[in-house]
Amino acid sequence: MPEVSYFYGIAIYMYMSEHNPPHFHVKYQDYEAIITIDGGVVTGSLPRRALNLVYEWLDLHKNELMENWKRMENKEAIVKIDPLK
Repeated sequence: MPEVSYFYGIAIYMYMSEHNPPHFHVKYQDYEAIITIDGGVVTGSLPRRALNLVYEWLDLHKNELMENWKRMENKEAIVKIDPLK
Protein backbone atom coordinates (compact mmCIF):
# COMPACT_ATOMS: atom_id res chain seq x y z
CA MET A 1 0.00 0.00 0.00
CA PRO A 2 1.76 3.17 -1.10
CA GLU A 3 1.15 5.73 1.62
CA VAL A 4 0.89 9.20 0.12
CA SER A 5 0.52 11.17 3.35
CA TYR A 6 -0.16 10.77 7.07
CA PHE A 7 -1.48 13.37 9.51
CA TYR A 8 -3.48 13.38 12.77
CA GLY A 9 -3.83 9.59 12.63
CA ILE A 10 -5.23 9.75 9.08
CA ALA A 11 -3.44 7.67 6.43
CA ILE A 12 -3.84 8.50 2.73
CA TYR A 13 -3.10 5.79 0.14
CA MET A 14 -3.09 5.45 -3.62
CA TYR A 15 -2.95 2.04 -5.29
CA MET A 16 -1.14 1.36 -8.57
CA SER A 17 -3.83 -0.88 -10.07
CA GLU A 18 -6.73 1.53 -9.65
CA HIS A 19 -9.53 2.58 -11.95
CA ASN A 20 -11.14 5.91 -12.83
CA PRO A 21 -12.33 8.28 -11.51
CA PRO A 22 -9.11 9.52 -9.89
CA HIS A 23 -9.36 8.94 -6.14
CA PHE A 24 -7.48 8.06 -2.97
CA HIS A 25 -8.12 5.83 0.01
CA VAL A 26 -8.32 7.05 3.61
CA LYS A 27 -7.87 5.02 6.77
CA TYR A 28 -8.57 6.45 10.21
CA GLN A 29 -8.90 4.17 13.24
CA ASP A 30 -11.51 1.56 12.24
CA TYR A 31 -12.90 3.72 9.41
CA GLU A 32 -12.13 3.55 5.71
CA ALA A 33 -13.25 5.70 2.81
CA ILE A 34 -12.51 6.38 -0.83
CA ILE A 35 -12.59 10.03 -1.93
CA THR A 36 -12.55 11.32 -5.49
CA ILE A 37 -9.91 13.93 -6.20
CA ASP A 38 -12.05 16.25 -8.33
CA GLY A 39 -15.38 16.12 -6.54
CA GLY A 40 -14.56 14.96 -3.04
CA VAL A 41 -17.26 12.29 -3.28
CA VAL A 42 -16.97 9.80 -0.45
CA THR A 43 -17.58 6.06 -0.51
CA GLY A 44 -17.35 4.56 2.96
CA SER A 45 -17.35 6.58 6.16
CA LEU A 46 -15.18 8.74 8.36
CA PRO A 47 -16.00 10.74 11.48
CA ARG A 48 -16.95 14.32 10.59
CA ARG A 49 -13.79 15.81 12.15
CA ALA A 50 -11.50 13.45 10.21
CA LEU A 51 -13.44 14.02 6.98
CA ASN A 52 -13.14 17.80 7.38
CA LEU A 53 -9.36 17.44 7.84
CA VAL A 54 -9.14 15.28 4.73
CA TYR A 55 -11.13 17.85 2.72
CA GLU A 56 -8.84 20.62 3.96
CA TRP A 57 -5.79 18.58 2.91
CA LEU A 58 -7.42 17.74 -0.46
CA ASP A 59 -8.01 21.44 -1.19
CA LEU A 60 -4.32 22.16 -0.57
CA HIS A 61 -2.94 19.22 -2.57
CA LYS A 62 -5.41 18.51 -5.39
CA ASN A 63 -2.81 19.20 -8.12
CA GLU A 64 -0.22 16.95 -6.48
CA LEU A 65 -2.80 14.15 -6.17
CA MET A 66 -3.65 14.43 -9.86
CA GLU A 67 0.07 14.35 -10.72
CA ASN A 68 0.38 11.16 -8.67
CA TRP A 69 -2.62 9.68 -10.48
CA LYS A 70 -0.93 10.40 -13.83
CA ARG A 71 2.28 8.82 -12.54
CA MET A 72 0.35 5.68 -11.63
CA GLU A 73 -1.25 5.55 -15.09
CA ASN A 74 2.27 5.68 -16.56
CA LYS A 75 3.48 2.95 -14.16
CA GLU A 76 5.74 5.43 -12.38
CA ALA A 77 6.31 5.69 -8.64
CA ILE A 78 4.12 8.12 -6.73
CA VAL A 79 5.62 10.80 -4.53
CA LYS A 80 4.79 11.65 -0.93
CA ILE A 81 2.63 14.70 -0.30
CA ASP A 82 3.09 17.00 2.70
CA PRO A 83 0.76 16.32 5.61
CA LEU A 84 -1.75 18.80 6.92
CA LYS A 85 -0.07 21.07 9.46
